[in-house]
This record gives sequence, C-alpha cells and structure tokens, in this order.
Amino acid sequence: MHYPLIKKGMDPTFNRRDFIRLSAISTLGFAFLPFSGLQAAPSDRVRIAIIGLGGMGLSHLNWFANLPEAEVVALCDVDSNRAKDALKKLNKIHPDNKAVTYTDFRHILDRPDIDAITIATPDHWHAQIAILAFQSGKDVYGEKPLSYSFKEGQMMLDALEEQDRIFQLGTQIHAGDNYHRVAEIIQSGELGKIKSVRLWKTGEPPIIKKLNFQTPPKSLNWDMWLGPAPYSEYAPEKCHVNYRYFMEYSGGVFQDFWCHIADVLYMSLEPNKLNRISATGQRSPGMGDTAAWMNVDYEFKNLDVHWTSTPPNIPGAEKRHIGACFEGTKGSLICDYNSMEIYFNGKILNDIPEVALSIPRSPGHQQNFIDSIKSRKQPESNLEYVREMTMPMHLGLISFQLGRPLEWNHRKELFQKDDEANGLLWRPYRDKWNLIGA
Repeated sequence: MHYPLIKKGMDPTFNRRDFIRLSAISTLGFAFLPFSGLQAAPSDRVRIAIIGLGGMGLSHLNWFANLPEAEVVALCDVDSNRAKDALKKLNKIHPDNKAVTYTDFRHILDRPDIDAITIATPDHWHAQIAILAFQSGKDVYGEKPLSYSFKEGQMMLDALEEQDRIFQLGTQIHAGDNYHRVAEIIQSGELGKIKSVRLWKTGEPPIIKKLNFQTPPKSLNWDMWLGPAPYSEYAPEKCHVNYRYFMEYSGGVFQDFWCHIADVLYMSLEPNKLNRISATGQRSPGMGDTAAWMNVDYEFKNLDVHWTSTPPNIPGAEKRHIGACFEGTKGSLICDYNSMEIYFNGKILNDIPEVALSIPRSPGHQQNFIDSIKSRKQPESNLEYVREMTMPMHLGLISFQLGRPLEWNHRKELFQKDDEANGLLWRPYRDKWNLIGA
C-alpha cells in the first residue's frame, strides 16, 4: 500500500489524520509478517532504513551494515546523488544486498517490512521524522541533537510512549567505559559533595562571507530539505554540512556538542530542578548567525553548571578541546571522552581502584539499539533520559538569543512570566511541511 499523497504529480504533504488512519490499517494488515515492527524473534535480523546520507548517515550505514543481527534495506536522502553514493558503499560491504534508494522518507514509513530507521538529517527534521516513524510502528535511532526546538522533545516522548516504541540517541561516547567509570566514581562519594561542574568545547564556526543564491541542483529537492523550516532561496553555503551554523536549522557548535559532554554530567549526577539560565556570547561575524563563542551559567538545586567555549583555568583543562570537571568538597575529577584525571588527597590519579564497578557496561552503542528492539527494553541513551539531558541546551540558546538571564519553572517547564522567552520554546512548522498536525 502506498499513500496517495506521494504519488507522482500530487502535492507531497500528508494529512496527519489520513496518515495515522492508513498507518493503523497497514499495521493491522501486516501484523503477522516477520518484520511488521513488532517484536522480532532472536534469530531474526532487524531490517533498517537510513534517512539522511551525509557524513553521519554514512557512519550509520557502516555501523549497522556490519552488525550480524541487522540488515540495511533502504537508503534515503533528498539529494539523489547522496543516495546513489551511499548505495555504492553498501554494495562494497554487502554485494548481494537488495536495498532500495528513496528521496522521500515517507516511502520508507509505508513499508511494513522495515523495523527501524536511523535519522541523520539536519536538526530541523529530526522530530517530525521520528514521530511519524513511531506512528508507523518503527523504532528509531536518531542523531543528536534530539530535536531542533524544546517543545519537540516532549512531542517525541509523548509519541514514543503512545506507540510503545524504542529510541536511541546517537551519543556514541555514552557507550564507552570512560563515562561509565566517571559516573561510578562521582556516585561513590569519594570526591565528596559535587557543588559545581564545568563543561566546555573549543572551536568556532567557519566564517561564511557570502551566500551565493542560485537554482538548486537537479539532484536536490531543496523545498523538502527545508521542510518545516522557514522558506529560503537555495544557497550552497547553507546546505549540507554548513546548515548547523544557521539558527534556522541548528544552533552551532554549542548545539552540536552539548549532548556529547553534558552526557557524562547526567550519567553521573542527574541534575534536576533547574531554576536559572544566563548566557553571554557573540554571534559569528559571517553570514551564519550562531555563536562564535558562548558561555552559559545554569543554577540547579544544589548544583551549578557552567558551559564555556574555552577551557576553564583549572589544571588539566588546557589540553582538552572538550571536557567536564566535577568539583567536589574532597577532590575533583576532569575528563573528556576517553580519559580522566582525579585530584584527590594531594595526588593526581587515573582511577580510584577502591570504587567498585557498579554500572553495567554497554555491548556497543549500535548493538544496544538492536538488542533493545528485540527485548523491547529501552536502551541506554533512551528518549526520556536524553530529553532531560538536552533541555538545558535549548534554554541556553534562548538566553543567548535574547541576551539576558532567564528564570525557569521546572515543574511547568516554562520560563517565569516571560512570554517572549516562552515563544522561543517552539517554532511553528511551515504549513506545507507540518506533517504531524502540530
């Protein structure tokens, strides 16, 4: 069955009510096929489609195509050249594959034989594709950041819970032993009460001096690339890799890297009851409008968190382009993705052997997703967890955009008496590409 709204020559937008109705019919009609989106038998391979085939999408292809329990059966990108190139790479890994390429992800959602999708599109598409995938009975591995806007994260969680689906965020570092060990040491109490945590990521966005507006290449569906974002004429400088340096589609270096290092903070401490956010910074001097640098102070209950675009002036930070430093009453710990240094009892240590191994280790980030699809138990970087972990990133960007501190009501998940700030928690979708009736 194919949805009539994506037949050739017809308007490519979906009516949400029709989508859900037809999805339900499709699910019922194929409920007893082996890959209907229901729990698969342990011996079955999980059939996966990859949506978005830039750098990270090709990584997805390589990861899942090389897992024995997974099979890549479909590839999709709004740029047909990228889809063709990705198929060539898949052919080198599995010459006998029968994968199909698409330029419209909705054809993938229409296939009941596909169990799961991965999303490696620009940020502004993440939420809608995930929600539609949940509604079509598919599990989702989504690239970071979780969503373009704050409100979308809750919409995704609601849809996941309603449809009883599996979601894993692409925080690959989460699976490593280093983050697990940091969390064990912090949670052990050996460093005392943690009063503050410093997070940082160096690097500035490229300076884009000019936008060369022109007709899009024939291989690219520019209108669909824009999708729910505001309409803009095509300029190659805004598309593909550089999209992340435009606030229309992303949030720059800060949004790109927040979750990779804030992850170790949330694994270790689970900060809660955020009360105040205060961001300062400077916009990029080029055509891109994300931050050239940005510092953010967060006030949680009993914990202060500080983000900076340069390493803080503390021992061990200057040699790390990204890092976290936990400052406790008895000692401190500084770490990056793969290493740590502990300042404890007047010594610099690489570990505290007395702290027991108490957190189960990951079988591997992508394997964890496959295992979760089969067991129907949520993976490590599950949606409920990553929504909480991503939340401060969205709020920091809003403080930066407005140029002032903001008070946050953690119970209502709204800014305190601030309509302007609350208006930035959500950006309405462009009507043509509002596929979920939001």
